[in-house]
Amino acid sequence: MPLHPWKFAVLLAAALSLAACRSDAGTEAEGASAAPSAQVIDQAPVEPIVTREGDVVHIELTAQVTNVEIAEDEYYRAWTFNGTVPGPVLRVREGDTIQLTLRNLDPNMPHSMDLHAVQASPSGKFVDIMPDEQGTFTYTADSPGVFMYHCGTKPVLLHIGNGMYGMIIVEPKNGYSTDAGVDREYMLVQSEWYADNSIDAMLHGESKYVVFNGNDYALNEQPLLAKVGDRIRLYVVNAGPNEVSSFHVVGAIFDRVYESGNPANVQRGIQTTLIPAGGGSVVEFTVQEAGDYPIVSHQFDQATKGAVATLRVTEDGRDNGEPAMGH
Repeated sequence: MPLHPWKFAVLLAAALSLAACRSDAGTEAEGASAAPSAQVIDQAPVEPIVTREGDVVHIELTAQVTNVEIAEDEYYRAWTFNGTVPGPVLRVREGDTIQLTLRNLDPNMPHSMDLHAVQASPSGKFVDIMPDEQGTFTYTADSPGVFMYHCGTKPVLLHIGNGMYGMIIVEPKNGYSTDAGVDREYMLVQSEWYADNSIDAMLHGESKYVVFNGNDYALNEQPLLAKVGDRIRLYVVNAGPNEVSSFHVVGAIFDRVYESGNPANVQRGIQTTLIPAGGGSVVEFTVQEAGDYPIVSHQFDQATKGAVATLRVTEDGRDNGEPAMGH
C-alpha cells in the first residue's frame, strides 16, 4: 500500500506500507562536482517508493525544492523531502533493516539524511548527496519509537528551518500495553516557519508561524475524527528547529505517554507533555463526550501562531461539517 504524503495527517497503521529503492553503495556522492549556480525552481511532489522483502525495507526519497502553502494563500519556497512539508511518514518494525536511497533533485546544493531512529556513523551514513546524485545507506532499526528524520547538511538550522524533516515510526516488537484497545491513530509534526530562507531570522528572529503538519489551517478545516468512546493514539514529533513543544489536548488527560515512543518509557495521568526540538512522543487517551477537542502547544504564543489542530468527536465518528470553533 502506498504512503499518502500529501495529506498525511490521517495516516493509520494500515495505510503505511514499507518499501523500496536501489542498491547498495553509500558513497555515490563522493568526488561529485560542486553544485551549479542557483536556479529558482518549483519541483512537483514525488511519491516515495517503499517496499518490503521480509525484514528488509527499501525506501527511496527525494530531496527537492517545492513551493508549499504554510497559511491561507501564503507560500514558502521550501527545501523538502518528496515535495511535502513534513516529508512522508515512514513506518518500519523493530529489528528491520532499512535500505534508504536519497536522490537529490535540487540542482543548487547538497542534501543529506539524518535518521534519529538508527545508530550509525554520521560521517559514513549521513553524508551529503550532491545535486543530481544519489546515495544508498543501510541501517538497522533496533530501537522502537517515534523519531524525527531531517537533512543534516550544514548549516543544519537552515535545512530544517526550510522544511527538510519528517517522522519515522519504529513499531515495537511486542507492541504497546494498550494495542488491543486503540481505535484511531494520527500523526502530528510540530515545526516553525521563519522569514523565507533567512538563516538570520532563524538565528535571531521570532518564528512567524508554529504549525502542525506544515501549515496553520488544514487540521482545522479537515479535523481529525473519532467517535465517543474511542481510544486515540497520537504519534508526535517536534521538528523545531528551535522551540520546545508543550503538547496538550484540551479536554483530555493522557493516560499513557511513551517518551520517544518507547514502550519502556511509560507515564500515566499526564496533562501536558514536553517534547524538545528533535524529540518525539506517543500519547494515548479516551474521548468520553462529543465535541471539538483542540490539540495545541500549551505555550500559547505557539498556539496563537498556528499550533492548533482539531479532534472532532461525534456519536458516529463522522464529520458533521461544522467549522472548528475558537481557532
